[in-house]
Amino acid sequence: MEQQKLARGLKNRHVQLIAIGGAIGTGLFLGAGKSIHLAGPSILFAYLITGIICFLIMRSLGELLLSNLNYHSFVDFVKDYLGNMAAFVTGWTYWFCWISIAMADLTAVGLYTQYWFPGVPQWMPGLIALVILLFMNLATVKLFGEMEFWFALVKVIAILALIVVGIVMIVKGFSTNSGASSFTNLWSHGGMFPNGINGFLLSFQMVVFAFVGIELVGLTAGETENPERVIPKAINNIPIRVLLFYVGALIVIMSIYPWSAIVPTESPFVQVFAAIGIAAAAGIVNFVVLTSAASACNSAVFSTSRMVYSLGREQNAPAAMTKLTTRQVPANALFFSTVVILIAVVLNYIMPEGVFTLITSVSTVCFLFIWGITVICHLKYRKTRPELAAQNKFKMPLYPFANYLILAFLAFILVVLALAEDTRVALFITPVWFIMLVVIYKLRKAKVDQVKIAENS
Repeated sequence: MEQQKLARGLKNRHVQLIAIGGAIGTGLFLGAGKSIHLAGPSILFAYLITGIICFLIMRSLGELLLSNLNYHSFVDFVKDYLGNMAAFVTGWTYWFCWISIAMADLTAVGLYTQYWFPGVPQWMPGLIALVILLFMNLATVKLFGEMEFWFALVKVIAILALIVVGIVMIVKGFSTNSGASSFTNLWSHGGMFPNGINGFLLSFQMVVFAFVGIELVGLTAGETENPERVIPKAINNIPIRVLLFYVGALIVIMSIYPWSAIVPTESPFVQVFAAIGIAAAAGIVNFVVLTSAASACNSAVFSTSRMVYSLGREQNAPAAMTKLTTRQVPANALFFSTVVILIAVVLNYIMPEGVFTLITSVSTVCFLFIWGITVICHLKYRKTRPELAAQNKFKMPLYPFANYLILAFLAFILVVLALAEDTRVALFITPVWFIMLVVIYKLRKAKVDQVKIAENS
């Protein structure tokens, strides 16, 4: 029987906006205040360095995916180059990463909705959002792309509006309660490194977390029309997006307000819009972060279902997970992931907040693992398949130097996580997750081997 295949229903504009959406998270809208407070203007260098590393990671991912158009996600090439156990561990780890992101974002949807409707129980908006996203993902992959297109568009418009309004304020020397708006604010309040090298290094944890999800565009490969043209375009535009959306927005924010005047607990976007007399500034930003959270949750529902589908195809998940609807959507995988996300949301209200923070910290460490595995697979692919690499038109630049540079950077982030007290615990907990997956894989393999022996005897 011929294996069912996913539909290639994602158009170029869908993939381009999914790539932008993956690179712009709630971290920029809400977390920027804290990271600016930590590093001052040197945060710009942290975003630039991380942006370059993420671009190189994406180039290695893109080259691998386009080396074989039968690859639907990185689980497929991990199996080819590192074996079935590595594929099992990588696939379920990536699934867990996005499950935890969905948990965080559904909780955020509830919190943001309370801004307008304070009497509504926190669990209700999250539940409604999850049900809507499930049914829309069940319809067609094109509808997922359409939702993500509009979610990402809201984020893009908000950032572009901030940059345009900000530049006008700076050019006119607009006065705020902290003095006149000017580019000199970037270096005239303690220099570019006001908190020294320590503050700069500690900011990397938040900056890396802001880029988590950038690899999602690679997961769309199996459902993209003309992937050989669309995926390189989406990946090659990453540096422009990082410069414009992250570096551009932060330069404008810190030119309007000196870094020391930005409140770490508030969104700097609210401060800028409020400064020009827009009374509804907080409401506008709340709407943007609400759509940003819904977008991340939508991505989580999509990516977890596709990952379980890929695992099922490699017999690392029940065969039922590979079943597609008449619209070529993996419905069972979608239901499974959604139910787990729902349990996580319920648990979030039963258990204390500390456990929830721990899960998201473990998720960040797991994302570093996923990025590292991708780069290691790329090294193996180049060394073992030179004839295939020679034919590839989308080669990763600076190989193999770039591969080792990425791995060194990821190791550096682990050291940074060890320095901060609230993230240090994750480094001790994460190995438990990997040990658990290896044990499950070994037990499962032993069971399968026993069945094969029984069948052959």
